[in-house]
Amino acid sequence: MSRVRAVAAVLALFLAAAAGESALESRGLLNPYWIQIFSLACIVSISAQGLNIIYGYTGLFSLGHAAFYGIGAYTAALLMKEWGGSSPVLFVLALAAGSVASSVVAFLIGLPTLRLTSDYLGIATLGFGVIMKVVFDNIDSVVPALGGARGMTGIAKLTTVPWALFGLLLSAVVARNLVHSSYGRALVSIREDEIAAETLGIDTFRYKLVGFVIGCAFAGFAGGLYAHLYSFLHPSNFDFFKSIDVLMIVVIGGLGNMSGAMAASFGWIFLLEGMRFLLPPEYVELRWVVIPVLLVVTMLLRPQGLFGRREFSILNPAAGARR
Repeated sequence: MSRVRAVAAVLALFLAAAAGESALESRGLLNPYWIQIFSLACIVSISAQGLNIIYGYTGLFSLGHAAFYGIGAYTAALLMKEWGGSSPVLFVLALAAGSVASSVVAFLIGLPTLRLTSDYLGIATLGFGVIMKVVFDNIDSVVPALGGARGMTGIAKLTTVPWALFGLLLSAVVARNLVHSSYGRALVSIREDEIAAETLGIDTFRYKLVGFVIGCAFAGFAGGLYAHLYSFLHPSNFDFFKSIDVLMIVVIGGLGNMSGAMAASFGWIFLLEGMRFLLPPEYVELRWVVIPVLLVVTMLLRPQGLFGRREFSILNPAAGARR
């Protein structure tokens, strides 16, 4: 499938989904709570797609993804709060600013840390995530509007299903075009064997930095959408455990698999929320036991992830070429 056809198919899918959601909501057939959960699943999928580029395709073990998610969220929320109003143009600019802010920070963090490998890189990014959590807790002393440990309030609720869907499909198109480009092939070569990639003349540090920055830009974009979905931000939304959540989604879906990351994101969110209703109120926290058990079972039965090497045809140019 050519890039033009892929973009056209994505736009058609977006228009059909948005129109269907609007029609069902207007007739009262969709619960507002589940509409919000669907939007959250789209946002988490965008963030997971970013970590998939970092870890699944480039092989960089990062444990600080939630920090970049938070940077994008606070940046977009602060800008919209300062600008006021609910203009779609301003909202797009705020989302772009959140993505750029996460990218810039990722670039600065990546310069010293991406020379590390494997577990050492994971520990370095984990340390950065802990630092950012402390910053979010105390940033009100510098920027009072961000709320600090009390949380940031007064954020306009602008993220709707069409916005979340458009963001998801846009991230899928960007990830697809990146992965199937010369840059994407260089990233995969680094993941498979960094020494061999260097031998072939690939500037491994530069490409690792590119993959890390792009993946963190996805997280910043998702964070901006998240901030305007719930209209409230708290530092606990961006702690170490949130990074682990996204990491588990990517592993369950299959490392280096865009379709798996998307499917696992929706399964993860809807399973967590569904267990709120399936479990008695006094046992609802057992869902945090069920999820790790699910991860262990997946690793035993499907170590390659739920999707393995299979991709949705719209994300796989080779499928169109075969047709």
